[in-house]
Amino acid sequence: MFDLRPVIVDYGAGNLRSVVNALRFIGAEPLVSSDASDISRASAVILPGVGAAACIMDGLGQRGLKDALLSYIAHNKPFLGICLGLQALFEATDEGGGCVCLGVVAGRVRRFSPEMKVPHMGWNQVKQRQLHPVFEGISDGSDFYFVHSYYCVPDDPTLVVGETDYGGGFCSAIARGNLVATQFHPEKSGSDGLKVYINFLKMAGEVC
Repeated sequence: MFDLRPVIVDYGAGNLRSVVNALRFIGAEPLVSSDASDISRASAVILPGVGAAACIMDGLGQRGLKDALLSYIAHNKPFLGICLGLQALFEATDEGGGCVCLGVVAGRVRRFSPEMKVPHMGWNQVKQRQLHPVFEGISDGSDFYFVHSYYCVPDDPTLVVGETDYGGGFCSAIARGNLVATQFHPEKSGSDGLKVYINFLKMAGEVC
């Protein structure tokens, strides 16, 4: 059982139920919230995402959550982004003709080559490019579940802790300080996915 209560950001879309169920399964009791004050006070924040980048940015903006998230991350508090929650951290995305994102991480989100089937959907290996606590107890090359048509290209390659091959290698996980984000969905990735959540909450507990 975890003492801290992670806040799952509700911006009006996203796979909230499956994330909540995964966290409850490992003994956490998350708070789903669209209240900026809950984010500001949180010991750990999770930003899940499905759909389009413009939707998440519009949802965050309409609910007054953007500044709260930026402030929270700037203070190096424990943060986990999932799928679109990873892509939203970058400066901009090519999706939908172009969309400005949060700008937390320098770089851009690109679409897979037209030669590749999109979305990239299903199980694929994550190669651990760096040792990181979020992968503790998870074998290098383990399979995780993906659903996405765009991938992140950080300006700083040292941020990449996980890489996956789909028509070439792409960034499937980043980490910087207490910020971690994955392109894959831990809540849909079986026991190894649950370990990612456990490891993140352990990291958050150590910080708090």
